[in-house]
Amino acid sequence: MGEDINQRNKQTALALWAVLDRDPRGASEMLRDVQSWHAPAAVGVQTSGKAVIDALFAPLHHGLSGFMRQTHILMAGQSQAHEGRGRDDTHWVGATGYLTGRASAPIFGIPPTDHDLRIRWGEFLRFDDAGRITHAQTIWDFVDWFDQIDLPVLPRPRGARHVYPAPTGYDGVLVDPQDQQATARTLAFGRDFIFGGLNGFDESDLSSMGMARYFHPNLKWYGPGGIGACLSLSEFETFHQHPWLMAFPDRKVMHLESLFAEGEMLAASGPMGVVGTHSGPYLGHAATGAPIEVSGLDFWRREGDRFTENWVFVDMIHLFSQMGVDLFARMREQAG
Repeated sequence: MGEDINQRNKQTALALWAVLDRDPRGASEMLRDVQSWHAPAAVGVQTSGKAVIDALFAPLHHGLSGFMRQTHILMAGQSQAHEGRGRDDTHWVGATGYLTGRASAPIFGIPPTDHDLRIRWGEFLRFDDAGRITHAQTIWDFVDWFDQIDLPVLPRPRGARHVYPAPTGYDGVLVDPQDQQATARTLAFGRDFIFGGLNGFDESDLSSMGMARYFHPNLKWYGPGGIGACLSLSEFETFHQHPWLMAFPDRKVMHLESLFAEGEMLAASGPMGVVGTHSGPYLGHAATGAPIEVSGLDFWRREGDRFTENWVFVDMIHLFSQMGVDLFARMREQAG
């Protein structure tokens, strides 16, 4: 029964994106049951399908000539998003890839450009028992977009820029049912990783988290604009993990909306999935002492007993706004 639901929901998601890519206005009926859609911070939370189309998808479709969607990962499952509890009885589809095209007009106040863009997208859709989309979360990597048009708003990333490939040697678009034993193994491993390893930092020593138990030494970690990609576990620890934990040492996975697996893939989402305090410098910005909520999306690929790849989305616009920094205003100032 669960596999049937997953297959139904994936087909609905693919149909929705096909309609949105042709003409966003045509998706009104498919989105008529939307109650809450967490769009990127520049757009905000929308509470109806019409608002989602008007505020999020129509402006992008109008501004990008030659618009096309590339999908690198597509997966579905029933969520187990809460620590110490079983299934939370919500069904989700998660996907990521590129939106490509040339910005022939301003989009969300971002200037047009004379060259093609590859805008990284991540989206999670929640379905009710009847297969209707009721909730969603979308993140577009605006910081990387700004960087592509030579309007950087953060220091040059320590990791590699613009590196967000599809899974290596593996078809991450899971249109067919996946092995249920592999799914159960991935989900159990993922729950131990998130609620054990990620929440295990003792605020003094990275080794307390035991990331080597979860990540392969040759890990490929594809982080958001401003952080960049880390192409080994060592780079991950040096370029991302250490600066992140020094800036937000008390951060904790708290309010995930989804955590599910399909085959060897694991996915998680949450508009405030991590909470903490801005207690140390981060990407050139001094500590503010402000409480922060991290809006993020994640995909992991498991091979054997380790994760080998991790696609990471953080709404950096939202994160920095809580630190008193308006990254869109910084972009506009540079654009003149």
